[in-house]
Amino acid sequence: MKIIVDAMGGDNAPGEIISGTLDAVAEYGINAVLVGQGERILETFKEKGIREIPLGVEIAHAPDMILMDDNPSAVVKEKPDSSLVRAVLMLARENGDALVSAGSTGAILAASTLYVKRIRGIRRAALAPFLPAKKGSPLLIDCGANVECSPEYLLQFAFMGSIYAKKQRSIANPRVGLLNIGTERTKGTALHREAYSLLERAGNNGLIHFIGNIESRGVAFGEADVIVADGFGGNIMLKTMEGVGQFFAAMLKDMFMSGAKSKLAALLVKKEIGDFKKTLDYSETGGSPLLGLNKPVIKAHGSSNALAIKNAIRQAKVFVESGVIEEIKMNIENMKTSSGEERIND
Repeated sequence: MKIIVDAMGGDNAPGEIISGTLDAVAEYGINAVLVGQGERILETFKEKGIREIPLGVEIAHAPDMILMDDNPSAVVKEKPDSSLVRAVLMLARENGDALVSAGSTGAILAASTLYVKRIRGIRRAALAPFLPAKKGSPLLIDCGANVECSPEYLLQFAFMGSIYAKKQRSIANPRVGLLNIGTERTKGTALHREAYSLLERAGNNGLIHFIGNIESRGVAFGEADVIVADGFGGNIMLKTMEGVGQFFAAMLKDMFMSGAKSKLAALLVKKEIGDFKKTLDYSETGGSPLLGLNKPVIKAHGSSNALAIKNAIRQAKVFVESGVIEEIKMNIENMKTSSGEERIND
């Protein structure tokens, strides 16, 4: 298996990207292609004491790179020689099995939609990260790829998220909840009410396990396995959870380091504290898949370190092996609305 890695994407490129890739090649037995500025990649190897390109690693030179202030919708035309665009083209031309990038979400989505393309019948690709929770690890779909959604998009997100959760977490019948401001079916905007009807119909037909609306406070307690949201609301919830997690971690550190007694207490619960921090650490997950594309694409966090990149590559490997894309294709007919209109990639 060959994983394509955008070596120049993210805040810590290329050093942490390369370190994580080398760790993944050694641990997971995969091959990897580092796409980026060849000289900088080789210089990074030397800085790490590596004199030759490691076994299982290739370098694909890309002289340009995408900056965070570049217009995502224009980068494909304006920067065709960037590491991200060239990496996506390699995936589209089947020169690799999956792609990992910590670069701009908008640029990844634009390039992947243009070249890798969406599965026929899927209206929009969606970002789907697993979230920390007291029970289980719920999947959120979407969390930023689609700010404006239609009820049909949310229906398709529910199917894709359910399939991914089933394959990646071995959940036989994932519980699907619609993120809303209340649990009553009449809550929310017109979008939420219409989406509720579509999801309820799919649930009544035994196509998904729809449990109704879910409030954001129930997510962290594992009240659903899949949380369906428009990208605007989903992104706010995701960023809020990240912020609260960082807040708690900082408060715990301050509390346990405040005096001799608290430092002694910290030693007694060191393992438990470590487990708690690990649960909240995005590096342990690695990244979020873009579901709905014809090939596996993993969007890693922009500030990913080596551990996050290694885990993103692991996630890409599992994605390739899972059969998620094939099962989504098999369920396209079930994702149609009651109007039965033809679904095309627009």
